[in-house]
Amino acid sequence: MQKTLSVKMPRAYDIIIENGLIKKVGELIKPTVKGKSCVVMTDTNVEPLYLDTVVESLKSAGFTVSSHVFLAGEEHKNLRTVEDMLSVMCSAGLTRSDFAVALGGGVCGDLTGFAASIYLRGIDYIGIPTTLLAQIDSSVGGKTGCDLVYGKNLVGAFHAPTAVLIDPDCLNTLSQKIYSDGLAEAIKYGVIKSEKLFERLLSEDAHSFINELILECVTIKRDITEKDFFEHGDRILLNFGHTIGHSIEKYYNFKDMTHGEAVGIGMVIMALAAERNGECEIGTAKRITACLHKYNLPATTGIDLKTLTEGSYNDKKRRGKNIKLVVPQKIGNCAVKVLPTDKLLQYLGGEE
Repeated sequence: MQKTLSVKMPRAYDIIIENGLIKKVGELIKPTVKGKSCVVMTDTNVEPLYLDTVVESLKSAGFTVSSHVFLAGEEHKNLRTVEDMLSVMCSAGLTRSDFAVALGGGVCGDLTGFAASIYLRGIDYIGIPTTLLAQIDSSVGGKTGCDLVYGKNLVGAFHAPTAVLIDPDCLNTLSQKIYSDGLAEAIKYGVIKSEKLFERLLSEDAHSFINELILECVTIKRDITEKDFFEHGDRILLNFGHTIGHSIEKYYNFKDMTHGEAVGIGMVIMALAAERNGECEIGTAKRITACLHKYNLPATTGIDLKTLTEGSYNDKKRRGKNIKLVVPQKIGNCAVKVLPTDKLLQYLGGEE
């Protein structure tokens, strides 16, 4: 059964959720795009699984289609890959009325969206997320970008897609590790906005209600980002666990630890700090840890707090000498805390 969510942002678009839709993306997007030419961007993991299917569907709908395959992995989420994408768009002769297609996980969506935002000062792009993390989080909301050696997502733009097409059947090809990676973001949604969702994740197997899970997470993100597209207010709540999580990813040079694993650890560290400082219901960190462990996600890291704090100094949520933190008060409710950057280590329970 098809589910459609309408998103009202600076540019309105629809999110369509339907099992098997990857075979008919051409007919689904035809009413939403103006141009007749596109480039499908995907990575070396997704190419053998879905590229031919998507290209054939687009061609059958009357589009002129080119494709570009880049190396998979967060370590390739950089300006070099973006430049390659831009070159392919030029070679394909895309005009301002044409569009790009992001076929893949969060890295592909962020890179393709960013390339689309700066090519000819902005063209349309369609998101076809193939991982759980991308389906419930990164494909929605219009954040695009890439990493620098100094940190994660330090270059980017707010550029909403023209449509997002979510096929839950794509999750059947994921490894358990990558599947769990996405569930970390689902747990995040439960902590920041829905105790009911969190409890369901803890008491049931997420796979048994995956379509409902996708819909609920996307709805939560839709509702938040509609009100605060440029992240001046409540949208920052979506970054719960990410300040420390990004520092962990940077420590590992964006290898060996997935985004979801790092964010899960970041959530526990922030919950423990909030409990220690009397801002959070005691036991919250323990419950988050239990939920992470249920889905084979780590809750601790061997990296010391001083190193993690120093790694967060380039975080996008810094404002001058302050940093904005997302602090849980209890499961289902978080708040934004502004803290002097030089007090972060102390707040987390490190050295005075």
